[in-house]
Amino acid sequence: MSHVRNRNESAWLLPPGPGSNHRLRDDMRTFDDRDEVDIVIVGCGAGGSTLLQRLARAGWRAVALDAGPFWDPDRDWVSDEAGSHHLYWTDPRVIGGEDPVPLGSNNSGRGVGGSMVHYAGYTPRFHPSDFRTFTTDGVGADWPLDYADLRPYYEDIEEELPVAGESWPWGDPHRYPHRPHQVGGNGELFLRGARACGITAKVGPVAITNGRFGNRPHCIYRGFCLQGCKVNAKASPLITHIPDALSHGAEVRADSMVTRIGFDEGTGRATGVHYVRDGKERFQRAHTVAVAGYSIETPRLLLNSTSTRFPHGMCNDFDQVGRYLMVQGAPQTAGRFDAEVRMWKAPPPEVSTEDFYETDPAKPYKRGFSIQTVSPLPIAWAEHVAAQGHWGAELRRYMSDYPHWACLGALCEFLPLEGNRVTLADEKDRHGLPVARFSYSQCKNDRQLMGAAQSVMEKILKAAGADEVITIKRYAHLVGGARMAADEHHGVVDPMCRTFAVPNLFITDGSVLPTQGSANPALTIMAVAVRAAERLIAGKED
Repeated sequence: MSHVRNRNESAWLLPPGPGSNHRLRDDMRTFDDRDEVDIVIVGCGAGGSTLLQRLARAGWRAVALDAGPFWDPDRDWVSDEAGSHHLYWTDPRVIGGEDPVPLGSNNSGRGVGGSMVHYAGYTPRFHPSDFRTFTTDGVGADWPLDYADLRPYYEDIEEELPVAGESWPWGDPHRYPHRPHQVGGNGELFLRGARACGITAKVGPVAITNGRFGNRPHCIYRGFCLQGCKVNAKASPLITHIPDALSHGAEVRADSMVTRIGFDEGTGRATGVHYVRDGKERFQRAHTVAVAGYSIETPRLLLNSTSTRFPHGMCNDFDQVGRYLMVQGAPQTAGRFDAEVRMWKAPPPEVSTEDFYETDPAKPYKRGFSIQTVSPLPIAWAEHVAAQGHWGAELRRYMSDYPHWACLGALCEFLPLEGNRVTLADEKDRHGLPVARFSYSQCKNDRQLMGAAQSVMEKILKAAGADEVITIKRYAHLVGGARMAADEHHGVVDPMCRTFAVPNLFITDGSVLPTQGSANPALTIMAVAVRAAERLIAGKED
């Protein structure tokens, strides 16, 4: 573990048990707004926190601002679904299009750690094919970098989280630093059904400690991963990167809503960020600015940052800001079994398959999907059942039968479409800023993938012995909106996450991803941020 500790000591800086290192927070270095820090980072999620940690360790005077609070797992997180809604970004937004996407618990985060605070912990890599979908499949877009460019950063982050799982046979076959977790009833049924169908399924990969790691304890299988892990077994930047950043002189300025990026018309460079804290408008000066607000708030911030040079929003010369925003189709199929399953007694993602990830020439659609166990808790399960039209006595019957159900979820690779985008609405938020309008419509390929994934999940559950199956259609994750491209006519940032239009403005969150694969995006976002940090440290930003 020494090689991990030499680049990120966060796990050893936590207290030996649940909670936070309050001394690190109390003694945190702070900067004055009038100080020109080396970098100010907007957002403390997967991309922002990782960038902050790497730059602080390299000696940069770094400040990260987040609109939400600086969470304390022991104090702020509860083993209760309804009591955990404060973890989501619930500020007003407008949704539209032919297939509007609800925004909230499964695609947003609020506070230090971002949405990884309440993600399930599932951390697969993208496949090599994800980086060249247009060349190989004629859909989507090619990245201006290759899988090989991210491989070493995938490996580093997998060690730092750390990730537990069986040897992975798909994409670029690889191993994980921690052995796979034991599986619960839901995972056992998935493995049984997959074997009967001739489908390969593996345990993991999850960013959940399997055994002690530094001062972080092992998983206790309480099943509340989506409500924030009170014992610090599940990885999130709040515990995997922020402690090391603070110990190396970084400042995390929570409860600070950034409203606009400062810009010097004469030099053509960003000068810092305008933000609101404690009801007061403030401005933090910085030599370099990085935005990591994710795929709704990052485009919104750029569009709200108008000037004489950028009358339609910063970096929006070619109308690329906010475009090509993607979600993943995420249908969930549940099956009822005579024996009790008790699917909540384990991390939600235990077992998965990527047998259907790549384009199958025999199918009428391009690209594919992955399948994992999901294990909804009672409120989410009630929503699943109610979506079938069951109410009253029937709903109560299904709820009473909850221990007998197992549930699988798919992640379908929806394609990047130009018209799926974020713009500014007429409505204003409490700061007087136009809120984001997110318009989304599926294409034929998207719908075909959803249907195919549902069919496979039903087949697996029935092969495992289910006597009833039900499916709810839903979405998960967000990427795109400020995508990486070879030139400014097709995207907003270059391969090292620097914006084409402003040389000292970077974007290091999921909005830069040109495609999304059938994998959860967190690991890739962190890998992209570490790669950008390495190049900044090497002085390659000029």
